[in-house]
Amino acid sequence: MATAALLAAIGLTACGSDDSTDTTSSASGSASPAASACPADTAGIPQGQGSGMPSGGAGTGAQSLGQAKTIKKTDNSTSTVIEPEGAAITCDTSTLTTTDDITYSSPATKGTTTDLKLDIQVPRTSGKKPLVVYVTGGGWQLADRTGNLAQRTYIADQGYAVAGIQYRTVADGATYKDALADVKSAIRYLRAHAGTYGIDTDHVFVWGQSAGGYLAAMTGVTNGDKTYDIGGDLDRSSEVQGVVDEFGPADLSQLAADYDRAAKDSNYAAGNASAQWVYGPCTDKSVKQYTAQVAAADPATHISSSTPPFLLMHGSADPLVSPSQTLNLFTALKGEGVDAERVVLTGAGHGDVSFGAAISSAAPGASASDGSSAAADAKPWSTKETMGYIKDFLASHSRS
Repeated sequence: MATAALLAAIGLTACGSDDSTDTTSSASGSASPAASACPADTAGIPQGQGSGMPSGGAGTGAQSLGQAKTIKKTDNSTSTVIEPEGAAITCDTSTLTTTDDITYSSPATKGTTTDLKLDIQVPRTSGKKPLVVYVTGGGWQLADRTGNLAQRTYIADQGYAVAGIQYRTVADGATYKDALADVKSAIRYLRAHAGTYGIDTDHVFVWGQSAGGYLAAMTGVTNGDKTYDIGGDLDRSSEVQGVVDEFGPADLSQLAADYDRAAKDSNYAAGNASAQWVYGPCTDKSVKQYTAQVAAADPATHISSSTPPFLLMHGSADPLVSPSQTLNLFTALKGEGVDAERVVLTGAGHGDVSFGAAISSAAPGASASDGSSAAADAKPWSTKETMGYIKDFLASHSRS
């Protein structure tokens, strides 16, 4: 998607084009060599950019990004800290079968005004495959299921069926409750069609970045809670066996807690995207106060004995979601006895490409108070070391 189109796409209209191609059961990249560069994203938002967190109110568009210029250092003594400067991941797309444009939810089954789609990559090997449902980011305003193709392909190469899903956003008049119901609906759909895609229904994981990381976390902590099981395939479970949350928000009243005053003011502006995510369209409220509604939207308030293992990851120089967001959720999970790990990427920003740099020249980067910076051309989230944590987490919880 060109920059101009990206700018147009993320601007919300006041209270009030699909780049995907239809493909069915097609082999993905059959001419690719066994150890090739992973595929680039050719539709929707470029890789890494879909995880941005726009903060403007309705109609304000891209120029209202609440991107921080300074970032307070977080206490990472309970986390694993890495400097991901090694080799990049490689992929073998010739071993995968990709099926795109699958409708998993429709107005007939869910009461939505549009079909919701998913794409799935499945290794062409024998036996059932653990399922990883990938939830893209997009600042509550976008949900491009085609995003982050390289990292999804890398995980599929490890022997997993990997589905990238679309969900409703504030641009559709939706709140987090609707989007969470969509994620659970996609999980139920895939369990119901496990035979078609060779899925091991006993090992289902959810993985997301930024807004997708938030929804992944909410999906995990609401295991066993039928409140959000709405729509089709209700005879199937929406529970997951593990969560990978990369730089996802949690307590929205503290979304900019580590940032400078200007970033705080933008992130807590009344009626912005975060406020609409909690309170609904046309709200004049702010998420600055930890109201009952903001608390209900906080994954930490839903942790229970049914919460599965978590892997949380964050960049120390993230200018869009305060690094303390995953730290606080991690601390809450551990306090309730949940198997959880948090990994901090030194100097890494909000995904591999700076979302803010792509759409606004006002704040081209963020500098952390510990002297680290997020370089726009660095790809720390796609190194073998970084992705190795996700690979190892999935493998350790895929064993029967």
